[in-house]
Amino acid sequence: MALVIEGEERISAPVDKVWEALNDPEVLKECIPGCQELEKKSPTEMAATVVLKIGPIKATFAGEVTLKNLKPPHSYTIAGEGKGGIAGFAKGGADVTLTEDGPDTTILKYEAKADVGGKIAQLGSRLITSTSKKLAGQFFSSFGEKVSAG
Repeated sequence: MALVIEGEERISAPVDKVWEALNDPEVLKECIPGCQELEKKSPTEMAATVVLKIGPIKATFAGEVTLKNLKPPHSYTIAGEGKGGIAGFAKGGADVTLTEDGPDTTILKYEAKADVGGKIAQLGSRLITSTSKKLAGQFFSSFGEKVSAG
């Protein structure tokens, strides 16, 4: 079951600082909901462990995160795939674009695509869509707050 989530976050920080944070595993780990571990394997590859609760199902996903189409400091694609044992799998990615809005403000736009299978997919598209939107919103708003404050 595939879905698309779009959003925008206004961040009180210059583009270069936002770009740096988007590539920092520590920052990403703190902002990804349920992230237990995020380890950089190469400049564009990370291993992740994320615990998610979707409706009645709570599962630990182990997976890979890859950064592609890098156009510093303006855009990249972040793609990930995780396996959650009997709960199923989740894979997806987001195209992230940074636009300068004055010297100290950045507009971060994202278009995320997600696909789930296995037991999770049986929960129904409404629950999966609302949970996915909530998780994406949580990530980008906490990312925005962290980078603005930092």
